[in-house]
Amino acid sequence: MNVLAIFKKEFRAYFASPIAYVVLTIFALISGFFFYSLLTFFSLNSLQAATNPGFGRDLNVSEWIVRPLFRDIAITMLLLMPAATMRLFSEEKKTGTIELLFTYPIKDWELLLGKFLAALALYSAMLGISLLDIALLGSFAALEWGLILTGYIGLLLLGMAFLGLGILASALTENQVVAAVGSFGILLLLWVIGWSAEAAGPTLGPILSHLSIINHYDSFAKGTIESRDVIYYLNFTLLCLFLTLRSLESKRWRG
Repeated sequence: MNVLAIFKKEFRAYFASPIAYVVLTIFALISGFFFYSLLTFFSLNSLQAATNPGFGRDLNVSEWIVRPLFRDIAITMLLLMPAATMRLFSEEKKTGTIELLFTYPIKDWELLLGKFLAALALYSAMLGISLLDIALLGSFAALEWGLILTGYIGLLLLGMAFLGLGILASALTENQVVAAVGSFGILLLLWVIGWSAEAAGPTLGPILSHLSIINHYDSFAKGTIESRDVIYYLNFTLLCLFLTLRSLESKRWRG
């Protein structure tokens, strides 16, 4: 199957270059630092609560560690996903191998899907690294596994949206730096666009809030799955992949 062949080629290419190792290492360091900081802060407050009966603060592991950690992981992915997707089409266009691929009996959607799944596999490996921190936390504290499951489902959908936009940016230019900076800039704009929703008025405010890519993750972090949030991420991803497909078809016809 062509999709599987493209997937294997691209996934091996990640580890044939420093990209996968750098991205995975940086993610492990950053997420590990966030986990350590949250755990330390929780421990200090627990100690204060134990020595001071009037402390009066609800020390819940999910509220103090798990939910903030998921949010921090999302921020880390915002920074790293453009680097993971920048080469997928830009490198092919720069080296001229994209024209060679067009001569093979491979449909554009098979090429796109294979590359997307390879990037998604790398992203899943990053989530797997963060799961080690959760497992460590679960070894000495009672966790709400339903909350953790919904949190990771949300992160997976959020990551798919990140990857979709990153692949689109990579398909529009042959410069990997431009692809990375462009996708990061757009993702950052979609991240912060909801911050001004309250000040934008009753008409524009809800629109800005709906466009915010991180606002739709809040329900997952709270342990619930809202259909509108799932639909938003799936539509966002599919739109980016559709535009990428149109870009590839345009490149094929232009030769």
